[in-house]
Amino acid sequence: MTQISDIIDDLVVASHILASEGVCDAFGHVSARHPDNPSHFVMARARAPELVEHDDMMVFTHDGAPVGGDDRKPFLERFIHGSLYAARPDVQSVVHSHSRSVIPFSVTPGSMRPIVHSCGVLGKDIPVWDAQDSFGDTNLLISSQEMGHDFAGVVAEGRCALMRGHGSTVIGSSIREAVYSAVYLEVNAQLQITAQSLGPVKFLTDGEIDLIQSRLADGKPGEGYDRAWEYWARRTD
Repeated sequence: MTQISDIIDDLVVASHILASEGVCDAFGHVSARHPDNPSHFVMARARAPELVEHDDMMVFTHDGAPVGGDDRKPFLERFIHGSLYAARPDVQSVVHSHSRSVIPFSVTPGSMRPIVHSCGVLGKDIPVWDAQDSFGDTNLLISSQEMGHDFAGVVAEGRCALMRGHGSTVIGSSIREAVYSAVYLEVNAQLQITAQSLGPVKFLTDGEIDLIQSRLADGKPGEGYDRAWEYWARRTD
């Protein structure tokens, strides 16, 4: 059985990996569903990911309320996480970031689609959520439950979504899967921009994406998500 101490350990490492790999800078965050109470999730207090430590972790309900009277400053956009956990029982971890190569795909007509085998985890459809569609002019941050629920509706049953003029969010069945997806979303954006400058792009087919996802899901210890995690964790040193 997964222990809360193990979740906290992995969230600290995940925060450092996301910073080291250029997915998060001073902003962005990663969370995990609480192993003992699925209606709660664990997430650091508002702090740059590279600086996150064990004692920074807080517990929240799905509506974003801190548990146990914790009065430290939380991330404003914790509603992204709570809304996805409430909508998707299969989601065990969420990463939100503003990785730079992804942003152009959120503000232009061209859509992002997996271009290389390691990015098949991202799924067949990567939608764009636009705050203006439902809320008019905003600061583009998901700062309420209402906005969080609206965003979760765009993610639907997918693996990730872009946010117009803001960033992106990925989900995973584990912290390692979510981190893998967040890193490779940025990789895919970089590669797709380069490929499109050369000419028409041949993206992964739906069948290829299904097979890639199946292989990753069936990976043995030390394969797939674990191998990437071990590599990235060493690089944070």
